[in-house]
Amino acid sequence: MAYWLMKSEPDCFSIDDLATRPNKTEKWDGVRNYQVRNMFRDQFKKGDQAFFYHSSCEVPGVVGLMKVVSNAYPDPTQFDPKADHYDPKSTPENPRWLLVDVQFQRKLKNPVTLAQLREHESGKLKGLLVLAPGSRLSVTPVKPEHWDFILSLAG
Repeated sequence: MAYWLMKSEPDCFSIDDLATRPNKTEKWDGVRNYQVRNMFRDQFKKGDQAFFYHSSCEVPGVVGLMKVVSNAYPDPTQFDPKADHYDPKSTPENPRWLLVDVQFQRKLKNPVTLAQLREHESGKLKGLLVLAPGSRLSVTPVKPEHWDFILSLAG
């Protein structure tokens, strides 16, 4: 099993949105970065665990836990001209973009803010990719020791 951190802007899609979906499951769609697409394709597996991270908001940070409940498959929004994430260069025969389905596990009683994560970036969280200078990826791997430490920060 692998661990991940997956970012979403809460005004677009939040942990509460995921918690209220049927079966508490949703497609993690709209990713348009080749590095993340390749992670979905090559590294993500059904059963992996992920942090839900609220980004681009007043208090960014880890707010909950999700489980990956599918392997990667083509993102249908790439084929829909009415969708925000439409890609005219992508076809059903040759899809460019993938997604995975995620399922709500729980909200953290005490969200772990970006400021809290930064307090440990030269120690216990050294190498955590979300803290790397210039890191803009919406999905990053999390080492098991980082996963456990972040959970300890959440109480």
